[in-house]
Amino acid sequence: MRRSLYSTLVAKPTIAPALIASTATGATVDRLVHGDAARSAMILVNVGTVTDGTHTIQVQDSPNDSDWTAVADEFLQGAEPAITTANDVQVHEIGYTGHQRYLRVVSTVTGAPATGGVYGVEILLGWGRKLPPTRA
Repeated sequence: MRRSLYSTLVAKPTIAPALIASTATGATVDRLVHGDAARSAMILVNVGTVTDGTHTIQVQDSPNDSDWTAVADEFLQGAEPAITTANDVQVHEIGYTGHQRYLRVVSTVTGAPATGGVYGVEILLGWGRKLPPTRA
């Protein structure tokens, strides 16, 4: 096996890239990928143009895919961004060091935007016990 990021990571979408003008709750990402638990996760918020509103990103976790809570700052690396026209057109990265099985992202939009912003959110799962990861 060649040592590379492809050999250690799997990308899973939580918020599909779109024009977002109201609060969006991302899809659940299960850290148990094809029977192998990912020991590490990183959230990538890939932002295009934001024309108005504030889009506050919150990482949530759950032990059972039903009871969701905001991830405590002690389990995050980097900051959950509040995206506006001042910090659009970039990738925001957030590391997750918690132990819950399920992850998702919620984008809360405030400021009564007329058009909103274009962005998507993916969760990278890495360092499973079996490498390379199985891909669907």
